[in-house]
Amino acid sequence: MDYWDIALKFIVGLITIVLQINLSGKGNLAPSNAIDQVQNYIFGGIIGGTIYNSQITNLQFIVIMLIWSVIVFTIKFLTSQNTTLNKLINGSPQVLISNGIINVRRALKNGVTASELTFKLRTHGVNDIKDVQNATLEQNGQLTVNTYDDDSVSYPLISDGQLNPNSLKREGITEEQLNEMLQAKHTNISNVYLAQMNDHTLDIVKYPSLNRIFKIKYPTQI
Repeated sequence: MDYWDIALKFIVGLITIVLQINLSGKGNLAPSNAIDQVQNYIFGGIIGGTIYNSQITNLQFIVIMLIWSVIVFTIKFLTSQNTTLNKLINGSPQVLISNGIINVRRALKNGVTASELTFKLRTHGVNDIKDVQNATLEQNGQLTVNTYDDDSVSYPLISDGQLNPNSLKREGITEEQLNEMLQAKHTNISNVYLAQMNDHTLDIVKYPSLNRIFKIKYPTQI
């Protein structure tokens, strides 16, 4: 066994992971959607399956890592540009309980059993379903619980320059009304990084004016 060869593969794997995390964001450290989770699984499989395989050369290993990195960056870019594709790959928040009533069909569709649902509620200190005003299954599998005694949870009306129709329905706002509010702030949906309703007021975080297509960080608050 060539330990220098293994050490080099370890170094290449480490550098690739660090670069990918820094370039694509810190979502890999605490996955919040499907692509982040799958990315971690496959990265681990690639590194673990090739490091001790002497038939795979260092050059082949580097090419494999580059191919997977390109695939990940491409998927992330496309999902950030297309709402339908983003929902298809990463999913969207699903309301399982509304005003103390469980949507059984939706819970079963998302693979949430009664035992699992009650367990998740207990971890939030809720023992009676009737106390739940809203319980939403997030994209990372976590359950966000809002009781009648809590302040209501605000979901983004716009995120990453894309409209969230489900959030509009929750807030009782039409797309036309939202566009009017945006026009009053001299902007439009595609220029908004994040928009939420707080105390009946629309709070907006805009993208910077430069490099809009790449949606770089450092949005500005207005």
